[in-house]
Amino acid sequence: MRKILLLEDDANLNDTVAEFLEENGYAVVPVYDGYEAQEKLYETKFDLLLLDINVPGIDGLELLKESREEGVGTPAIYITSMDSVDDLERGFSSGCDDYIRKPFAMKELLIRIETLLKRNFYHEVSEEIPIRENIAYNPKTEELLIDGQTVMLGNKESKLLKLFMSARGEVLSHERIYSHLWDYEEEPSDSALRTYIKNLRKLVGKDTIVSIKKQGYKFVTQK
Repeated sequence: MRKILLLEDDANLNDTVAEFLEENGYAVVPVYDGYEAQEKLYETKFDLLLLDINVPGIDGLELLKESREEGVGTPAIYITSMDSVDDLERGFSSGCDDYIRKPFAMKELLIRIETLLKRNFYHEVSEEIPIRENIAYNPKTEELLIDGQTVMLGNKESKLLKLFMSARGEVLSHERIYSHLWDYEEEPSDSALRTYIKNLRKLVGKDTIVSIKKQGYKFVTQK
């Protein structure tokens, strides 16, 4: 059974989320302040961290940042009422993998958790993942390497490649890609996505990113 650490200082919301996740087959360890969460992190191995940001003691941002520096690679989702781009940037730079804004639907939370747990690598993975004979991806540094040299990517291409590498072999719908590449206040663009796909194909090979008609795209490694 997958184990989730739930940090949420609102007792009612904590109870509601914990009960819902347990009904859906997860083991939940509920905590109500950052220091308690910090203790649990070092006592127990979790499959996912669900962290409110504004909590008593050490806040969720600092908690995750320090945990990442200590080598904790467990996937993390922030629960937050923050909604500015600067807040989101701070969140992702501290090491989170996703976020969900309050108020949220429990079903959406479940979808985000299940999607994250399907990924094949955590933050602690440092081995390069081969794409083609002379091309690899480093999930820890999020770098594309060609003949051992780092290739500079645009912001959207970098986010898209990271998504592809975390879901290799899966058909990714346009909607899923849109939600990953564009922030909530940005307007997704199909033509822009095609441009990002084209740019990546020039680097990793056209047959590596397969177009699935009316469904989306699939990333296929050649090794």
